[in-house]
Amino acid sequence: MLMPKRVKHRKQFRGRMKGKAQRGNTLAYGEYGLQATEPHWVTSQQIEAARIALTRYTKRGGQVWIKIFPDKPVTAKPAETRMGSGKGAPEYWVAVVKPGRVLFEIAGVSEDIAREALRLASHKLPLKTKLISKANEAAKAAAPKAEAAAPEAVEEVKEAPVTAEEVTAKEAGGEEA
Repeated sequence: MLMPKRVKHRKQFRGRMKGKAQRGNTLAYGEYGLQATEPHWVTSQQIEAARIALTRYTKRGGQVWIKIFPDKPVTAKPAETRMGSGKGAPEYWVAVVKPGRVLFEIAGVSEDIAREALRLASHKLPLKTKLISKANEAAKAAAPKAEAAAPEAVEEVKEAPVTAEEVTAKEAGGEEA
């Protein structure tokens, strides 16, 4: 299981999972990746189960990168314990995942193998995910540039007559389109 070697403080506050992922939201190493679409805590056991599913399906071919690390301790009190007497002992470790965060990346295998391996890995995780690829990210990056390059076409559409009265008024006035 993944866990930190040592930490400054054994126990942490629960915190909030507000907003989208600011870091780790693009593919850095692999050709295909698994991206979170909702916020959730992912335990070290769940990360390990997804990693095993990925490597088994690819038959240890290609490369797999785990882009999240469980560095937050979660505490729990024993069952049937009365209230009070302080915070419980650390039980397990979680990675705080926000929407947009890339969880796993894979390279060195064909697209259909990567898709199926990432699909199997996503079933081991407690959150909704989507598959992303380098090709899709490149297309998304080029799309805003194409829209910004043709603002004249948008203005021409705005100037065109909208209602039937405006069309007849233009034709009666002798203006030709």
